[in-house]
Amino acid sequence: MNIHEIAKRAKVSTATVSRTINRIPTVKPQLAKRVWKAVDELGYYPSMQARALVSGKSRTFGLIVSEITNPFFPEIVHVFEETALQHNYEILLTSTVHDTERMKIAVRRMLEHRVEGVAVVTFGMEESLLEDLKLRNVPLVFVDVGPQRPYVSNIRIDYLTGIRQAVQHLAALRHERIAFIAGPLVLKSAVARRDAFLQAMNEIGKSVDAALVVEGDHTQDGGERAFEKLLRLASRPTAVLCSNDMTAMGVMRKCYAEKIVIPQELSVVGFDNIRITQYMSPPLTTVEMSQAEIGRIAFQALLEDVQRETPNPEGTEYVLKTSLVLRNTTTLNSR
Repeated sequence: MNIHEIAKRAKVSTATVSRTINRIPTVKPQLAKRVWKAVDELGYYPSMQARALVSGKSRTFGLIVSEITNPFFPEIVHVFEETALQHNYEILLTSTVHDTERMKIAVRRMLEHRVEGVAVVTFGMEESLLEDLKLRNVPLVFVDVGPQRPYVSNIRIDYLTGIRQAVQHLAALRHERIAFIAGPLVLKSAVARRDAFLQAMNEIGKSVDAALVVEGDHTQDGGERAFEKLLRLASRPTAVLCSNDMTAMGVMRKCYAEKIVIPQELSVVGFDNIRITQYMSPPLTTVEMSQAEIGRIAFQALLEDVQRETPNPEGTEYVLKTSLVLRNTTTLNSR
């Protein structure tokens, strides 16, 4: 099957078929309708590679995430893909599983497929991409770490607003010993969340006991291990704010094993507001960082850079706000 047979069936020129399939708007509507009717009747599927070679446009965006099994990422992928479909774009998805070599392979694969832009939502290892991509003028989107360069967009997460709300909420419930379980501090996003916690505590005039700030790894198991350190303290915390929801889930699992009742004996706050948190028992109070909004912003940023005639010399920044979502894992401190 080729465009010659489509042209014959539709009684148009091969040039008209080519322009129609590539969605070039100069084709008259009645001719385009005949072409698409012939395409449907003959079951023709155009070669994406061939179209890319002819037009110089692949109409494909790359999306790199850390790990697709982490409940944080599927919503981003879903919204990014849905938005891509609405704009007649394909997506090339890959997961790095926090492996630098897989990241390099992912970049090479995307360049081979001539992607028009890449959204990097990995919260780590982004620097290794820059040397490979900065000279290729491939539009890029990063979260938090995007450098000020042409063709680079940065989604800056306003961690402080949501974490400030969480700290003020716990303080209003008369919690004095508020602990924080950070993510792996090799990640800039984890450092930013920890620093936001320390700033928010300082703003309400509360000093932070260094023993109450422990490092986790953004996993359930890591949350359990970090909380175990807090349990060994002579003066335990009455509330724990976690760097992500997976960590908070680990804390809650450890509490169940230790017969610590949430929220009566320990208030717990997560961060991310992944979908499952509203179905937990009890439902988790958490800071929302909208994954759907990240997916939408990432796609729109790439699309705008592709369509932009002249790139912004210092790239483009988008700000994503965070906010506290109150559920049932926090209550008045009774100690």
